[in-house]
Parts: sequence; C-alpha cells; structure tokens
Amino acid sequence: MKGNTNLRRLLPLLLSAVLLAIAFPALAGGDKPHGVVEKTTHDFGIVKEDGGPISTEFVLLNKGGGNLIVIDAKADCGCTRPEFPKAPIGAGKSGKVKVTYNPLGRPGSFEKVVTLRTNGSPSKIRLKIRGTVSPKNK
Repeated sequence: MKGNTNLRRLLPLLLSAVLLAIAFPALAGGDKPHGVVEKTTHDFGIVKEDGGPISTEFVLLNKGGGNLIVIDAKADCGCTRPEFPKAPIGAGKSGKVKVTYNPLGRPGSFEKVVTLRTNGSPSKIRLKIRGTVSPKNK
C-alpha cells in the first residue's frame, strides 16, 4: 500500500511538469528564436553630399524556433534611420531591416552602427554602414 501512496503524491507533480513543458517549450529546452544577419556591414563607397539620402537593406533570418521579434532598432546618430519589421519573424523566415543615411552636411568618411534588440539569441545584433561623402560643389 505504501508504494501506491507515493504514486498518488508524485502524480500531481508529474502532471504539472508535463503541462509546463507543453505550455512553455523554452522551459523544456525547446528552440528559441535565433536572429542571423549574414552580411552585417554595407559599404556605400563614395557618395555625393548633395545626392540625397542613401539606403541599404539587411536580411534578418530566424534560424531558431518560435517567433523572432525585433523590439527596437537604434542608430548611433540622427543622420542614420533604421526601419525594422514590426511583425514577428517565424522560424525559418526572414525580414528586412532598412538603414538610411543622410550625407548632407557630412563630407568625409563615415561609419555608423545600428543596434537591433530582439527577443532571441543574440539579444543584440549590430549592423554597420560606411562610406565616404564627396563634398558638394560650391
């Protein structure tokens, strides 16, 4: 009879563990979202100061399980503007991060960083743009 009593005590605990594993796969070692950008740097080369803003797109791929969410994207200065996917990126899917730089009033070389904050691994992804702005004719 004693073995039967121990089973009765353990059964609710085992049932709770199974339910938690189903409801929260991350607690059971399930796949987490994993953001990957194969090319993290873009070189614009030489651009004209008065040629208007320039843009490039980085492809963000979710190589993990679950939805990858870009929480925020911040540039290190006001001359650079990131645009990121607002919708979750499903497992095996990709989204585009557009980065726009305004060269007006900024002759010379530049290197700017945009930092993405995500719910996945890694939680921060750094993207770089660089180039040289040729001064406008006077």
